[in-house]
Amino acid sequence: MEPSRACYAFSSVRSPAAKQAIIFYDGCCVICHGLVKFVLRHDRTGDAFRFAPLRGATFNARVPPDQRLGLADSVVVLTWDNRVLTRSEGILYILRQLEGSWKSLAAALAMIPLPVRDAVYDVIARVRYRVFGRTRNSCPTVPTDLLRRFDP
Repeated sequence: MEPSRACYAFSSVRSPAAKQAIIFYDGCCVICHGLVKFVLRHDRTGDAFRFAPLRGATFNARVPPDQRLGLADSVVVLTWDNRVLTRSEGILYILRQLEGSWKSLAAALAMIPLPVRDAVYDVIARVRYRVFGRTRNSCPTVPTDLLRRFDP
């Protein structure tokens, strides 16, 4: 996968606030863009997550090279305590941090064995471009006031 272009003009890579995770997303993936918009809608305070393109400057600065090898090319979550979560574990982590009843959905999905959850994730990831297409814009279109939550 080629490095993503910086989405928006930033002067530097920011460190997330305490207990704030970073969601790294595939800039070409329609589903990933949808996930970013979903999280923006349900993390209204902006306290839980920041966003950055996968393989962008923030990803390269925050995820050590040895941990980058073999990572999914769709969504990667770097937790506030520097754990790297991928596939279904990353999605469950996101749901657990959101406001509303999403924690209950995460609890229900967590009862499904990890190999089954990851197999479903992998199937969706494998067919996402064929089924949903690609986006030309590497960054989701978001209101200007939400741009502060994105890093390069």
